[in-house]
Amino acid sequence: MSAFAIRLHAAAPTALVTGVCGQDGALLAAHLTAQGYRVVGTSRDAARCDRQRLEAVGVARAVAVESLDLADAAAVRDLIARVAPDEIYHLAGESSVAASYREPAAAFTSVALGTLNVLEALRVAGAPTRLFVAGSVAMFGDTGGVPLSEETPVRPADPYGLAKATAASLVAQYRGLHGLHACTGILANHESPLRGERFVTQKVVRAACRIAAGDGAPLVLGDLAVERDWGWAEEYVAAMHAMLRQDVPEDLVIATGTTVSLEAFVAAVFARVGLDWRRHVVHDQGLIRAGEPRVQAVDPRRAAARLGWRATVTAPEV
Repeated sequence: MSAFAIRLHAAAPTALVTGVCGQDGALLAAHLTAQGYRVVGTSRDAARCDRQRLEAVGVARAVAVESLDLADAAAVRDLIARVAPDEIYHLAGESSVAASYREPAAAFTSVALGTLNVLEALRVAGAPTRLFVAGSVAMFGDTGGVPLSEETPVRPADPYGLAKATAASLVAQYRGLHGLHACTGILANHESPLRGERFVTQKVVRAACRIAAGDGAPLVLGDLAVERDWGWAEEYVAAMHAMLRQDVPEDLVIATGTTVSLEAFVAAVFARVGLDWRRHVVHDQGLIRAGEPRVQAVDPRRAAARLGWRATVTAPEV
């Protein structure tokens, strides 16, 4: 073996993480860095990327952040060729259902077109790069309370779910037709203190703290009876990594397998700051989205069988 080959073998693997400045991107960067990876991240504008999450997990100096417009196919090809990653974790794109209703075209472009451009870049390059794409249980729509799994028919009920379903379909097509080592992680809700303010869990937590500090303005919410599978984001990024370590790529549902109502979540949060939520929460019918599933139960047993991965943190601990 040549000296060059020995150095190449010994070099740390490189991971490219799109959307590295978000919750999942920062946590995944920290996870991969701890595993000995060189991590390069992308943001639409690296100069304006909010690095507070990367700083919070202690990897702001270790992660190089590059500017990348995922709708620009040439830019995607150029960056992948320059970075030459062993693995790509494609996490970028619209992540809010509510925002996808306001700007459906932008949501579809950021999720579906961005995924297509990454897939096409890998196909053209012909490199053995492994690709993980962040999917969502939203692609299944309303299952009537029946736990969804990898076998559940795809019937998205909102623009966000449609975009994610399209991206997942593209991944499966490129894997089958072109032999790419690509997979979709079908992710249920997953939270952490790094979650953005527009998500309901962070909205509830911040409101409870605000009210406990003396602010009398109520928390306004929609349907408190909805049930969701809320997990811990740090565990979910570990599942992403585990999925790409499999010899045979496979789309897998990542969830806790336990559902909790929004009302129960709200009650627990307010109780932690010594408040009765019923005195501070106002219901607004206008916040309920058409087609939104009342109960979104999830079956993660295949991930347990394939990866040996099981969530240990469920909604009460979240």
